[in-house]
Amino acid sequence: MYPDSPRKPPARTPLLVHLCPAADWQVALGHGEHRPPSLDAVGFVHLSAPGQVHLPANRLYAGRTDLVLLHIDPALLSAEVRWEPGVPTDPGGMLFPHLYGPLPVAAVLRVTPYPPGDDGVFPAVVEPM
Repeated sequence: MYPDSPRKPPARTPLLVHLCPAADWQVALGHGEHRPPSLDAVGFVHLSAPGQVHLPANRLYAGRTDLVLLHIDPALLSAEVRWEPGVPTDPGGMLFPHLYGPLPVAAVLRVTPYPPGDDGVFPAVVEPM
């Protein structure tokens, strides 16, 4: 099972996810890669393990209903992925995957809507292995 709160990189990374507005994904499809503002601002694309994506979603996108999850095969990424600390409020020193380059459209296996629940809170995502 994929760790809900990785404190170190998993030995095998079956799937990563990236959260973005649906309109940004449509732009990426036209360019062959996704280049979110974070790539220029901090040098990497924020990724998550499925079981942790709700943390940045609730912190950064509260109230948004236009988000999608990009389900990514890490074996199809050409840029380096580093597992690094998130923010101090993340549970127990949790590490998040950061992609140090653009996200190629070809690495995205599927795209799914990611709406908040009826209470406005984004749920954790459970992915099969």
